[in-house]
Amino acid sequence: MPTNQPKASLDWKDDAIPVSTQFDDPYFSLENGLEETRHVFLSGNDLPARFAPGFHVAELGFGTGLNMLAALIAWRDAGIDGPLRFTSFEAFPMSAPEIDRALQAFPEARAVADPFLDQWATGQTRISCDGLEAEIILGDARETLPAWVGKADAWFLDGFSPAKNPELWDADLMTQVARHTTAGGTAATYTAAGFVRRGLEDAGFTVTRTPGFGRKRHMTQASLPQ
Repeated sequence: MPTNQPKASLDWKDDAIPVSTQFDDPYFSLENGLEETRHVFLSGNDLPARFAPGFHVAELGFGTGLNMLAALIAWRDAGIDGPLRFTSFEAFPMSAPEIDRALQAFPEARAVADPFLDQWATGQTRISCDGLEAEIILGDARETLPAWVGKADAWFLDGFSPAKNPELWDADLMTQVARHTTAGGTAATYTAAGFVRRGLEDAGFTVTRTPGFGRKRHMTQASLPQ
């Protein structure tokens, strides 16, 4: 990891939940972050039903790695041949000890995290372990995503709240998300903010507002035509 790479700035709510001081927003649901991930990002992308060899997930906002670990658990449970491919874009990475501390709240995810944490602690951003080939691309996604040559079958759009982190939800970035999505690919996010849904629609996605997790009334699912 580059020595000049900006890092996450954190407070800890109840000594357990990391809160970004840059964006004044928690990294995961105050109710149950792992179940929210499964509801929003897995079910929201019709996973694991769509998993197939070579399946590629991409993500805006790596955070604690919880979404990646939840996807890995589902992938292993599905018994798909070969590794899940996972690419995440992160501007302010957390350190391995910070991620380790955050994942204590989710024993199921923490139980599969050691290979990732061991590699992350040495500064690696390409992670390889049983059932997973991941790359965490550091920097401003508005610059790094346009330069990416890959395409994802499913997107986890998990930036901080659009009201507090609008840069990660702007229309130009949603256009780049669409550009880097396979035909018939999908995206899902916890937010149902109007400007986010409009940005996805303008980028070519068919957008649906669906029930959210916990106290969040609505979330957003999106799909590209085949």
